[in-house]
Amino acid sequence: MEILGLSFSQFLSGILSIVVMDLVLAGDNAIVIGMACRNLPKRLRLKGIILGTIGAVVVRVLATLAIVWLLKISGLMLGGGLLLLYIGYKLLAKTVGHSGVEGKDSLLSAVLTVIAADAVMGIDNILAIAGASHGSYPMVIIGLAISIPIMVFGSTVIIKLMDRFPVVIDIGAAVIAYTAGKMITEEPFLRGFFDERPALKYAVMAVAVVGVLFAGNMAKRRKKARAENSS
Repeated sequence: MEILGLSFSQFLSGILSIVVMDLVLAGDNAIVIGMACRNLPKRLRLKGIILGTIGAVVVRVLATLAIVWLLKISGLMLGGGLLLLYIGYKLLAKTVGHSGVEGKDSLLSAVLTVIAADAVMGIDNILAIAGASHGSYPMVIIGLAISIPIMVFGSTVIIKLMDRFPVVIDIGAAVIAYTAGKMITEEPFLRGFFDERPALKYAVMAVAVVGVLFAGNMAKRRKKARAENSS
């Protein structure tokens, strides 16, 4: 019995591998989506989560289909890590409106942030999925599509936790910064250097986390102070 040109066992193992990888990474994705959509008015949050998740999955599918081309890009991991540091800082620096006023982020900006962050964080996942798919593009699409409800549900839960426990926002920013530091140290033309100096590798990741938390919280405090002074 063949499915999509693969034996049943190959198809089943490939789908299960892709779904498991998506489940493992759903936490990171849900954090990004939750942080990007937390300032939206409540009536738009679910819409932002769904649109952002679908957009992120579409981009990931396209990137997976273009994996051979992606593998030729020197500096992809380094550039992605630096971009992710900036995204983590911006997400942490944003403040929710005070005195009961809803956050002013637009639906479009939240959706675009989700897509950009997921595309960067998903580079490793894209490589793994391309290998697990046995070269079957339909399998890639099916496996990634299964992850949509997982990310939507997880993001909704995380937004509720952020509203109730603000420290979750800092934890989310730390996860994003750690991922960025990991990507930078695993850039192919830098990996050998860091593999020979593991202490430096962990130092870079620690600096990334501390730097994003410090800079993001300082920016958040400045914005809060300006808002209080103008009221």
